[in-house]
Amino acid sequence: MVGTASVAWTGEANAQEKSATAEMVEGEQPWMNAALPSEKRVALLLSQMTLEEKRTLMMGYFGTDFPPRGSKAPEEARQGSAGYVPGVPRLGIPPQWQTDAAIGVATQGLAPKKRERTALPSNLAIAASWDEKLAFQGGQMIGAEARASGFNVMLAGGVNLEREPRNGRNFEYGGEDPLLAGTIVGSAIAGIQSNHIISTAKHYAMNDQETDRNAVSVIIDHDAARMSDLLAFKIAIEIGSPGSIMCAYNKVDGDYACESPWLLDEVLREDWKWPGYVMSDWGGTHSTGPALRAGLDQQSGYPFDASAFYGADLKAAIESGSVAPELVDRAASRILFAMFEHGLFDHPITEAAMTLSDDLLDHGAEVTRAAASDSIVLLQNSNNLLPLTDARRIVVIGGHADKGVLAGGGSSLVYPVGGNAVPEAEPRMWPGPKMFYPSSPLEALRRRLPNAEISFVDGTDRAAASEAARTADVAIIFATQWAAESIDVSLTLPNDQDELIEDVSSSNPRTIVVLETNGVVLTPWREKTAAIIAAWFPGTEGGEAIADVLTGAVNPSGHLPVTFVDSLAQLPHVNPPAATEVKYIEGAMVGYKWYESHKEKPAFAFGHGLSYASFDYGKLTAQTAGSSVTARFHIKNTSKRAGKDVAQIYVSGPGIEAPKRLAGFEKVELEPGESSSVAVLLDPRTFATFNRAQGGWNITGGTYQVHLARASDDVVESVSIEMPTMPLTPRF
Repeated sequence: MVGTASVAWTGEANAQEKSATAEMVEGEQPWMNAALPSEKRVALLLSQMTLEEKRTLMMGYFGTDFPPRGSKAPEEARQGSAGYVPGVPRLGIPPQWQTDAAIGVATQGLAPKKRERTALPSNLAIAASWDEKLAFQGGQMIGAEARASGFNVMLAGGVNLEREPRNGRNFEYGGEDPLLAGTIVGSAIAGIQSNHIISTAKHYAMNDQETDRNAVSVIIDHDAARMSDLLAFKIAIEIGSPGSIMCAYNKVDGDYACESPWLLDEVLREDWKWPGYVMSDWGGTHSTGPALRAGLDQQSGYPFDASAFYGADLKAAIESGSVAPELVDRAASRILFAMFEHGLFDHPITEAAMTLSDDLLDHGAEVTRAAASDSIVLLQNSNNLLPLTDARRIVVIGGHADKGVLAGGGSSLVYPVGGNAVPEAEPRMWPGPKMFYPSSPLEALRRRLPNAEISFVDGTDRAAASEAARTADVAIIFATQWAAESIDVSLTLPNDQDELIEDVSSSNPRTIVVLETNGVVLTPWREKTAAIIAAWFPGTEGGEAIADVLTGAVNPSGHLPVTFVDSLAQLPHVNPPAATEVKYIEGAMVGYKWYESHKEKPAFAFGHGLSYASFDYGKLTAQTAGSSVTARFHIKNTSKRAGKDVAQIYVSGPGIEAPKRLAGFEKVELEPGESSSVAVLLDPRTFATFNRAQGGWNITGGTYQVHLARASDDVVESVSIEMPTMPLTPRF
């Protein structure tokens, strides 16, 4: 089925593309020669372009009619899409057709007709899988749907760290650790771009809250940023090679991120030597000269900005002499490089290729179901209540589990095949609509447990829910927390769901709580409940995946990519996100590093995740060769059930800002009784500290501990190694 789906868009289409390319080369367009390196092709093409044509590549437009601004989308745009950048037909330069986002092909809310596509689980859920192969497969799938929908740029790759657990976009990001987030998101980017389209990495940088996101200034020590947020971006770039980076709305040290010389020039270009182009977020451009000089190459999503800074304003600035034409050449060359490098010229989008076959959608359903199943985290399982095997009377309570599963809102929202399962849910307008994907956990459970009597109550009447639970063998509560772009959220479950869980658990201690949330929530009722699973926003096959895990058809293997705090008092920032300015006093001590440094015991630690199987670890060794360290260990499945587990390697030692850092990980699948010897190459930067005044990354000589762990708070075995004082290469 996968092969058939691929042929639907790659076979005939590629033949047409190659024919078109050959004709262009023969027609005296030498830059269309795919055998040439991208740099050479850029030079050949740029020399033939007028200043106006170069400027055309730098100005992007919203791809949807936008009545609030009185604007109409360009006719050539894909209606209902995020963006459009005109091409230059005279020279064979294709347009950029841009679509949101990281979990699938989105449709803008104002579009009268919605594209119905496959939605992966949230980015945070994918990070909970701790599986870069799964992340690549998910990216590959949504990239194929994007291409089949007529798009060659996907605004994916959310790499921002979860510094602020209340951030309403945390579901779009990869968690609190830079190694995990960078690895998972970078792998997804690589999967997307395997379809000959561009993916972004975003929102660069420190866009870690939504409150006052368009103006708030982030204050952070620059070296600490290099060891946290920026390290996540660097790792994602190394793994995924994104064609574009989207700069963020917020300010950093008083400068808008989209005109920050430090972020765009010093870090990206001077230190990282990144060759792609920087696009603004929609409404994130604030000037012409300052932005262009800092390194912003493309204004995106006009008319969200106050002016056409890279349109008429740029033309006037060039004519007046306030902007040098060389800056236009620089921006255009970066855009062209990414388009050549990622196949937009050699594999152009054609009308014949724009076919979303049933096979492609079937494949998408398989991929997203597997991703959701592997992302679910079993947080608690008292007395091995799960998997459900002998329960004959089950009551399912709340969360619209009779209809579907919750999705996050905002620009990343994917409209599913079948539409919204709860169309009356509020809000219906931006940043909504509040969407439930039509994959009902209740109906999926009934299919898997045909001999059980499974009833449903909606949970709005706590007394009725408690009474239904009292007479059941098992009660399953679906607790939801909607979140979206442009808002931050409370960590307390809304609509008195905590009280509902308390009441039901008091009536029946065999209560299971399924969390469908943005990310971290408080769990004051956890000692009263028997089992808890974190299902996140689980995507268009989420109901099936949840039922798979609850019934044991799938053994849970997710581990937390974030820390579930015990109370708000444990956070670095106890008060809700503030406007105007935020000081990240924790520096590089994000998430578990902060909690461990301050001896805070969370409800559930970073890396925590249970299984229906059991695994033994041991025989840890660590070998060094310069700055390279390889950890080796043994793992055995000691149960009678096949399963997967995530082995985590942490390091501690001199110069490290916290008790330990995640340095490597490996997801291992084992049959009952099977053993495996595993080797994990550790990232050298996890032994080092960054100090730009001292030239970049440096290891402080001394004794380091390498820890084999099941979670950040569950170390199985440790060994010591000696590391010499040394600089790392590359330095940045």
